[in-house]
Amino acid sequence: MKISVVTTTYQCAATIADCLDSVAGQSYANREHIVIDGGSTDGTLAVLESRRDQLAVLVSEPDGGTYFGLNKGIAQATGEVVGLLHADDVYADREVLARVAAAFADPAVDAVYGDLVYVSREDTARVIRYWRAGDYRPQRLRWGWMPPHPTLFLRRSLYEQFGVFETRYRIAADYDLMLRMLMQRQGRVVYLPEVLVRMRLGGISNRSLGKVLRKSWEDYQALRSNGVGGVAALAWKNLSKLPQFVRKVAKHSGS
Repeated sequence: MKISVVTTTYQCAATIADCLDSVAGQSYANREHIVIDGGSTDGTLAVLESRRDQLAVLVSEPDGGTYFGLNKGIAQATGEVVGLLHADDVYADREVLARVAAAFADPAVDAVYGDLVYVSREDTARVIRYWRAGDYRPQRLRWGWMPPHPTLFLRRSLYEQFGVFETRYRIAADYDLMLRMLMQRQGRVVYLPEVLVRMRLGGISNRSLGKVLRKSWEDYQALRSNGVGGVAALAWKNLSKLPQFVRKVAKHSGS
């Protein structure tokens, strides 16, 4: 079973090599890495070109942003399973894809996800927050629960059936997609209770008060459009993040 890993980049020269190394270092060999660059001018493309032999697909052209790039990458994917790894992020260890593939060996499984740690931008060994996702239950979606999107692997057939990222959302298209997929899929959803991805802090959704407010509005729209919930679910979604700041993370740091 082939796993397609899709990465979008834009002005990521400082971090993209770590991402590429993380995928290339996976023990699971039946994989492809697809990189969609938004027309970087900071040296990102030079790094990508120097690793061209590691990539199944490399496209560099201006586009509408991350979700546009992800949609282009998913369209190029040939794997039965698709995962998304952002240019700032790395897999927790070299066995991540192997464990994901083992879970998908059951044909009844449609989705696999795990835990995520937020790490320092300068030192990916330093854990700032720990997101323990917990088991999937459909009713949890109505209380604002979601799996960490960078850890979510989906069968490519789900994208073909239910669509890709809705680009009218500028920040919450990932939340909308997860609600759509998890509410409509028929197969099993498997939780791997371990860290799969180390994510550098500094995402677009929390860069300013304006971004935070826009994200909350888009989250609300995603909840409503998918028939999952409304204000209460949005409130619980935000409150549920608080344990990430107080959880003891030392034993989960991957060191």
